[in-house]
Amino acid sequence: MASLLGTNLSAAAIMLMLLLQLHSNITCQAQLSPTFYDHTCPTALSTIRTAVRSAIASERRMAASLIRLHFHDCFVQGCDASILLDDTSSMNGEKNAVANRGSARGYEVIDKAKSAVEKLCPGVVSCADILSVATRDASAYVGGPSWTVKLGRRDSTTASQTLANSELPSFKDRLDILITRFGDKGLSARDMVALSGAHTLGQAQCLTFRDRIYSNGSDIDANFATIRRRSCLAAEGSGDGNLAPLDLVTPDSFD
Repeated sequence: MASLLGTNLSAAAIMLMLLLQLHSNITCQAQLSPTFYDHTCPTALSTIRTAVRSAIASERRMAASLIRLHFHDCFVQGCDASILLDDTSSMNGEKNAVANRGSARGYEVIDKAKSAVEKLCPGVVSCADILSVATRDASAYVGGPSWTVKLGRRDSTTASQTLANSELPSFKDRLDILITRFGDKGLSARDMVALSGAHTLGQAQCLTFRDRIYSNGSDIDANFATIRRRSCLAAEGSGDGNLAPLDLVTPDSFD
């Protein structure tokens, strides 16, 4: 990874790339501004920050969950909060797509932030902006970079489980498929590697790494595989949801 990133790409660059590349390449061509709510809802950003900090203080893992939620939102239809929409009689939303069902988290944090903002400024601040700001605040709270979020997104009224299933990257994808998926969003292989650095945070479910720790052909370290097998049994369905840290030393810090 280091050879691809170069020596000067920092953690800040990883998250700034998340912000700048995804927002510029995937969102609609609206004129966004960091001062969009300065007059209509001047305390919006501080209210969102309070809700995010409270949630992460209660559960440190929530920072990773919010970053992932934002990424999964932006990768399908752009950064439009479509991932927050529930299924309806006429629409199968993104929440139950393969990559989100049982693993996407943080919806309640965004709901709480939205409720707090609505009390101050009803009908003004979009959920899309709240999710974008919350992601920035989550990163900063756990030691990662901060950045200026451009605001003024509009919330989508539609979501697509079909698009989520076909477009979101999978842990089973081959490298060429991953490069193609990111390329379809205007992101290079270098961008993909940088964005993958956000996995300095968070946990992985057993079902996502079982094949590797029980494969004789895997190049995974034998001792590490043995440790992971203790909470991830060989039988499919046995402990599928058991968690393992992506970073053994500092799983809850963006470092």
